[in-house]
Amino acid sequence: MAQFSVDRDSGDHPFSEIGDPVLAVADKQRGLLAVAGAHEYDEAKTIGVFSVTDRARRRWLLRSDFPVHAMAFHPSLSLLAVGSGEYDGGYHFEGELLLVHLETGTVLSLIEHDFGRQVLGLEWLNDRDLRVLMAPPDDWEDEEAHVEGHVAVVSRVDWTTVGAKSLTGRDLAGPRVPVPRPDGRTAARHVVAGLMSPQKRRHHAI
Repeated sequence: MAQFSVDRDSGDHPFSEIGDPVLAVADKQRGLLAVAGAHEYDEAKTIGVFSVTDRARRRWLLRSDFPVHAMAFHPSLSLLAVGSGEYDGGYHFEGELLLVHLETGTVLSLIEHDFGRQVLGLEWLNDRDLRVLMAPPDDWEDEEAHVEGHVAVVSRVDWTTVGAKSLTGRDLAGPRVPVPRPDGRTAARHVVAGLMSPQKRRHHAI
């Protein structure tokens, strides 16, 4: 995953480079919004982090190697967890668990396995514990692999010190559970449209 730019003022169209919003997650305490978007003939691989305290201003624009399915702001640290992945069409569910350091733009891929895991859900339970929903590693003789998965709680004392490729199979081991694949497009579009409308009104009033 690459850092594209930082602290750019996008004027009246701060979300233009995101494409079609697919997933939006807010951190109301810090006035931040993370939006994953898809461009024409592509999946949701572009992520923007915006400051929305006064008007939407883009802070970071990032590109994922896989479609993004989940994002979660850390409850107290300047971190954003991003879950991505896809089925390779024949066997594996590949993907990444990314940790974005919002103060520096540093992005770390945390899963040590070469194929990673398709991450479908993320939730910070507290400062130390991150709940991770994943597809199974593969669908070999597993008819339910596309509707079920595994849940694990990964614990770290200080997530700012977590290194790349540091999450092992043991960290991500967990029970088998139903894992729905929700579509967040409608909600994401509504959030972005709500932020864009006041700016459009101000623009036309000038």
